[in-house]
Amino acid sequence: MLLVMTSYSALAQREEFNIILKSHLFYPAEMTIPSNKKIKLIIDNQDASVEEFDSFSLNREKVLFPKQKSIIYIGPLSPGHYDFFGEYHPSSARGTIIVTDPELGTAVDGGTDNVN
Repeated sequence: MLLVMTSYSALAQREEFNIILKSHLFYPAEMTIPSNKKIKLIIDNQDASVEEFDSFSLNREKVLFPKQKSIIYIGPLSPGHYDFFGEYHPSSARGTIIVTDPELGTAVDGGTDNVN
């Protein structure tokens, strides 16, 4: 029972980040998060159609129902760039999560799609 309460407490303290999907575009298209921390990503699909959040580098896939919010937990991640896209509108619904080291303040350059 103590383990369950500890796990719930840890989830409740996760830093939250928000993304809006509107007109098949993600806002913001770029988001910076700290390295080596698990975060809660809340995606608000304001479109009238279903979309699917997809990211090979984040190893995440989630159906985003119309006019609803969805939650994805990501991390802990190494510094770098992690691309994501909407599977049903891949030419417009695109974005990048930039993971930075809080002590250095910058992401490691050298390409995209770091894989954990």
